[in-house]
Amino acid sequence: MLLKGKKILSFVSTDFEDLELWYPILRLREEGAIVHLIAEEKSHEYIGKYGVPAISDATFSEINTEDYDALLVPGGWSPDKLRRFDDVLRITREFNDAKKPIGQICHAGWVLISADILKGVNVTSTPGIKDDMTNAGAIWHDEAVVVDGHIVSSRRPPDLPDYMREFIKVIAK
Repeated sequence: MLLKGKKILSFVSTDFEDLELWYPILRLREEGAIVHLIAEEKSHEYIGKYGVPAISDATFSEINTEDYDALLVPGGWSPDKLRRFDDVLRITREFNDAKKPIGQICHAGWVLISADILKGVNVTSTPGIKDDMTNAGAIWHDEAVVVDGHIVSSRRPPDLPDYMREFIKVIAK
């Protein structure tokens, strides 16, 4: 197990993309990682775009990023909600400042945009937010997965195997 003992945070909010939350969490757990879901409310059930539930372990404000090794930002419509929380932006910036792995897929780039951490960073995302990414200073690529140092990005659900293969490698380093 490549990630035994690693602790990973994942944001969660309503309307997350079900596969973009659960596929990465399950793959990370298969590799031995402990994954905590954090949200606005603790022990709250959040429902994905297709009806799959996820229950939060802690609130954003309870988190000390020094206790974690990586951050997962799922896509769907939830990133547009998540980026409105100061603690979400603080957490994202702290992971970035510490050069800890950050994984983002599809619309998750909105959180990184609002955290103002993409200037000069090579990324991908759903083509629907390409302009948002480039306007934030990112260098956008239409590829299944892009790794730029500690930031691993991907486009959409069909790219999940490539995304997780690379994200796991970056966390394991």
